[in-house]
Amino acid sequence: WLESREDCVQRSADLVIISSEEEQNFVRNFLKHMWIGLTDRETEGRWKWVDGTPLTKSFWMPLEPNRHQLLRDEDCAEMSNYYLENSWNDDQCEHKKMWTLSCPTLTSP
Repeated sequence: WLESREDCVQRSADLVIISSEEEQNFVRNFLKHMWIGLTDRETEGRWKWVDGTPLTKSFWMPLEPNRHQLLRDEDCAEMSNYYLENSWNDDQCEHKKMWTLSCPTLTSP
C-alpha cells in the first residue's frame, strides 16, 4: 500500500478515494484486486482517506473490516471481490497489489 501510494504521489496523484456508489461501481469495473486510498494506520478502527477525510460511505464486504481475527494488523483497504457491490476488505499494508490512482481535476482560467 505504501509503495502504491508513493508511486501515485510521484505522478502528482494519490490512491483512489471512493465517496459514492457511482465511484464504487466505476472502480469495480476494473475487475482487479487493488488498493484503494483508505487506511486506519493512525488509529485502529478509525478509517480515513488519504486526503485526511474520515470514512462516511463504505462498501465493506460482510464481516469486514476484521483485522483477520486479530492475528495481524490489517490497516489498509483493498477492492477485493469486485463482483460484489460491497467489495472492500482490510489487509496487511505490506502485501503487493495493483492500485488505481486519482488525478486532480485541472481547470483553465
